[in-house]
Amino acid sequence: MVQHFSWPGGLTIEENPPHPFPLTCYRQIPQAFSHSYLTKLERHIRRSPYFTDNNLNRDFVATKGFSVVFRNTHLAAVTQAFPYFQTYLQQALLPECNAFYLNPLLLAQGSRVDPHVDRSLRSYCKTIHPPFQVSVLYVQVPPDLVGGELVLRARGQRLAQISPCRNTLLFFAGDLTHAVNPVLTPGYRLSLVCEQYILEPGELSQIPSFTIESRAVQNI
Repeated sequence: MVQHFSWPGGLTIEENPPHPFPLTCYRQIPQAFSHSYLTKLERHIRRSPYFTDNNLNRDFVATKGFSVVFRNTHLAAVTQAFPYFQTYLQQALLPECNAFYLNPLLLAQGSRVDPHVDRSLRSYCKTIHPPFQVSVLYVQVPPDLVGGELVLRARGQRLAQISPCRNTLLFFAGDLTHAVNPVLTPGYRLSLVCEQYILEPGELSQIPSFTIESRAVQNI
């Protein structure tokens, strides 16, 4: 029998049976933003000239999106280029983090994300560790969605399986293995994901101040 345990600060761990990991696995903020903001965010993401088949690795099967890489020193440049991300970034970013990998992620029927640990900045710094935290905002979720759950694992053991809910802001530890189950029904599951890193000066110097990754255009 699956049990859910709530911890201080809204952190939750799923146990079946109780596992040996003293992990704060994830936390969720429901109804994180206004309905009007979420609608605007969805519209701007889908209409972006950068939005196309994903530039991410082979773990992201039949997905769409684009990616924005930036340092904390260039947050203003990011919000100037993408003003519709500003409200999300104001709430989601941790002040102690100094490098970020932001990507809208669209899954449709037949899409999935295979198990992996985030380390998307590794293309710029080969020795980089996983992010400190990953934040996910569910922008669009079909009401009758089947599949598309986020599965979190550590050391081969499942910690949680989380059904996406529109307008929920989710945070989980960046070193967790995670996957998204195949989407089995028509409709679109759109999320806005941000890997948040705490890098040493030598690592940070290898990360672009601000760049866009997309199959639609060359990096800028």
